[in-house]
Amino acid sequence: MNARRLNWPLWVGFLLTFASFLSYFFIFVWFPVTRDFPWANLLLFLIAAVLLFAGIRRGFAADRPHPTRSRIVSSIVGLLGLAVIGLSLFSLFVVARWLPPSTGAPQVGQRAPDFTLPDATGRSVSLSELLSQPVNGNPAKGVLLIFYRGHW
Repeated sequence: MNARRLNWPLWVGFLLTFASFLSYFFIFVWFPVTRDFPWANLLLFLIAAVLLFAGIRRGFAADRPHPTRSRIVSSIVGLLGLAVIGLSLFSLFVVARWLPPSTGAPQVGQRAPDFTLPDATGRSVSLSELLSQPVNGNPAKGVLLIFYRGHW
């Protein structure tokens, strides 16, 4: 009597594929070290691909209780996992370059238009107000503006 064995590398690799895809958008995008180049996701995808490959090999083994069903399931799950990895890498490295450049932002050395934004306490602060305030008793020579193109 053959006992039914779970093909755990296949299923762990499949779940790790989805976890690594979702972790970029929900966890790793918040940290510049993993957002700028998704090395952590690449490592997770590599581990998932190794597990998927091991699961496919195990599914095609001759000692499986139901060899035909095992081959079909491992093929489908393995291909779905590899498709998720491929689409994730395509979106991270190709589609991300399709974002339009921010041509409306002021260039280095160009005078910025006056604007008003809330500060950390919620008080409205304008650029002209910052330029008119003295710094250490001297008139302000300029204001450093940092434009962060966020991902929300």
